[in-house]
Amino acid sequence: MSERTNENSVKPPAKASEQEQDTTLTQAPAWLRQACTHFAHIQTTPDLHLEETGYITSVGTGIAKVRGLPRVGFEEMLDFGHNVKGIAFNVDPDEVGVVLLGSNEKLHAGDGVKRSGKVMEVPVGEALLGRVINPLGVPLDGGAPLLGLKQMPIERPAPPIMDRAPVTTPLQTGIKAIDALVPIGRGQRELILGDRQTGKSTIGVDTIINQKHHNVRCIYCAIGQRAAAVAQVIAALKEHGAMEYTTVVVTEGSDPPGMAYIAPYAATTIAEEFMRQGDDVLIVYDDLTHHARAYRELSLLLRRPPGREAFPGDIFYLHSRLLERSTHLKPERGGGSLTALPIVETEAQNLSAYIPTNLISITDGQIYLSPRLFEKGQLPAIDVGTSVSRVGGKAQQPAYRAIVGSLKLAYAQFEELENFARFGTRLDKTTRASITHGQRIRASLQQHEHQTVSTMEQIAILQALDNGLFDSIALEQMDSAQDHVRQAIRSIVENLTPEEIETALQDAKHTSPHLKQIKEQVEQALLQFGNKKGPKKSEPAEKKHG
Repeated sequence: MSERTNENSVKPPAKASEQEQDTTLTQAPAWLRQACTHFAHIQTTPDLHLEETGYITSVGTGIAKVRGLPRVGFEEMLDFGHNVKGIAFNVDPDEVGVVLLGSNEKLHAGDGVKRSGKVMEVPVGEALLGRVINPLGVPLDGGAPLLGLKQMPIERPAPPIMDRAPVTTPLQTGIKAIDALVPIGRGQRELILGDRQTGKSTIGVDTIINQKHHNVRCIYCAIGQRAAAVAQVIAALKEHGAMEYTTVVVTEGSDPPGMAYIAPYAATTIAEEFMRQGDDVLIVYDDLTHHARAYRELSLLLRRPPGREAFPGDIFYLHSRLLERSTHLKPERGGGSLTALPIVETEAQNLSAYIPTNLISITDGQIYLSPRLFEKGQLPAIDVGTSVSRVGGKAQQPAYRAIVGSLKLAYAQFEELENFARFGTRLDKTTRASITHGQRIRASLQQHEHQTVSTMEQIAILQALDNGLFDSIALEQMDSAQDHVRQAIRSIVENLTPEEIETALQDAKHTSPHLKQIKEQVEQALLQFGNKKGPKKSEPAEKKHG
């Protein structure tokens, strides 16, 4: 059956020949001919890319809600314009909850939002040493902008177990009570907790100051702190020459909660880069209580269900994934270490609150600062009975371990006897001697702010304590006696090489000629100070100012 052709069907136009095209182009206006000629000479295809843009539906304090971004990823960075960034926090089918990392004053409903296609990053590298920056990597010290530096994500997985090595090297804080009784190792996580105004930040800052001659890079992360307090810390670091090897990451109390939320992660990424290069790094988080409160604020604003103390259910994971990044790497992975000193604030000495108990279970020990001791002027106000280090004891130098065992026992006995003696009980000679010895131990563990003590000077003082050489010194003269001891051995220590000092510290029996020489020098110094006069009755030592 033959096919019938529809006469009314539209036929496609015949393709014009090249001659007809040239004739048409010749008859076209001059501007069109010029444009066509220019286009014909373009050899490359224009650089085209797709851009996904949404819009703001609502803006709140520190947050915004966005629609029109169906392919956005969790924790992806978004650009709101006006130099404001954000992080996708809640990714729902119809709407995205965003944490703002800047002021929301210029943002309005209906404004455009662009995807970046990448997560939040921060600059890393040697150029950050000596600088004060915010978590976005923007300098706050008035120095040159940080351009052309390597960028790394603020959220990174913790090193796997097989890449980790045991903690074997001590991190000297320069604080006698910590180095002797609650030692910290490189790669450890040691929590510092206590009520407000008990000296928690001072311990972190003093530890940074003491790393000047120990080849340790330091990161100080201030989270939601008062600007005046941060300025005071920076001034102390500059005064003691510690800013040369320190980076300060700052979020002030007036910054959006999103900045406080990302601050410790950004600081840890900066520290990790040094660790992966084989360096030993110390990071101080001051403090994670403000961090937890900022996360709670963001979660409540974004309508996440609250749990205990109104914190969201993943508050434990918030800090565990942060602190698990601190470790000591195997030599095959560079052998670097990252030691974390997180600070947390307690209320009315309540150690069983939600955030403190979370962090106690995550970390490798805690240093508890007692308000009762602080009010008595015993600074640093470290409660030795409550403080513990589960890892650092194995990293403590043998020369320390040989002394501190008996000192811990004597101090524990002294505290029990002192409580018993307050009832006015008549004490025998042995008990009075134990109390006198314990009072000297307590006085010798006191220390002024930002006045760190070197390792060999600590060994000399602890040796003298263990041998009872301070027992005949009046309590009000203990500071002067310790200074006299330090000055007496300084000439010996200055002439020792680092290898000789390390050999002396590895001597558990204290038979090293250098330790014997230091012991003899200490005995002579205390004799000159007045050790022959016998024990004196005295009042407790004057209060020190922290």
